[in-house]
Amino acid sequence: MSWAQAVRHAPARWRAQVASHFPGVLVCLVIALAATFVSEHYGGPQLLYALLIGLAFHFLNGHTRVVTGINFCGRTVLRVGVALLGARITFAQVAQLGVQTAVLLVLAVLLTILLGVVLARWLGCSRDQGLLTGSAVAICGASAALAVSSVLPQTRENERFTLLAVVGVTVLSTVAMVIYPFSLQVIGLAPAQAGIVLGGSIHDVAQVVAAGMMLGPQAGDVATVVKLFRVMLLMPVVLLIAVLYRHHPAVKTPDTEVPLIPGFLLAFIVMVMLASVGTITPVMAQVAGDVSRWMLVTAIAAAGVKTSFEDLLKLGWKPVAMLLGETVFIVAFVVLGVLLLRLGGV
Repeated sequence: MSWAQAVRHAPARWRAQVASHFPGVLVCLVIALAATFVSEHYGGPQLLYALLIGLAFHFLNGHTRVVTGINFCGRTVLRVGVALLGARITFAQVAQLGVQTAVLLVLAVLLTILLGVVLARWLGCSRDQGLLTGSAVAICGASAALAVSSVLPQTRENERFTLLAVVGVTVLSTVAMVIYPFSLQVIGLAPAQAGIVLGGSIHDVAQVVAAGMMLGPQAGDVATVVKLFRVMLLMPVVLLIAVLYRHHPAVKTPDTEVPLIPGFLLAFIVMVMLASVGTITPVMAQVAGDVSRWMLVTAIAAAGVKTSFEDLLKLGWKPVAMLLGETVFIVAFVVLGVLLLRLGGV
């Protein structure tokens, strides 16, 4: 086929692609809308609702008409959503933290991920599962779990584990949102110090903002900036994992060549740079954040449809123990670090 013929036939191919993807995408969008409605009117985490509703519609995954669109939402839409997270982060925000705080957060993230790998080995789980739970707790909850999962071997066991990790990390993040602010008041931390702890230990962005606002505007602002710094660490962590697994037989197949740096990570970096130089305005960043949230909710809905309750129950108690141990570790580490910085007059 010549170039001119390819151009003429392109619209027909695009229409065929849209037709094959539309039913599955529509299913995921409807679930995302339902989850958003329930969250806004009755409270609770939007991502968790999307997952639970998606699980209830698992029977649709057996229909060939919707499988293509569901897989598209679970992979492509997910990656675009992760890339758009970069629009909310600037290098100026990172600079505001100071060297000591930045080092503390980097250590907290790295050690939590390492703990995840160690716990997985102790409990007889795979390294994939340790990296996934450790990254979810260390960086940004469900978003990190989905991003890391996208570069891990695409096995059925990893898909099930990802879903359970999303449920666990979302529940723990919601519990932390309620418990941590009151606990930090008992310890007697100043608002800025409390903000560092909240932003450095709670998993999901929404819960960080809510917890910070419970202690006042200053704590809320600091917690948000600290959390965005942790989100920024998602890029190098996922990149490193992608490189480690690049030649894994379950990742690289004859039909799919995995690039050294996944495209969505490059897009994430570009977004951070554009936001840093002011090309992305605050209004645009807000829009990108909203779109990213919608995409992640849609991706979670797709993941839910692809998984059954029976599959989740087969995983047992070990993932819960891993998530709980990592959650306790990161908050204890950050609190200890903040107390040491305070004693040092920083």
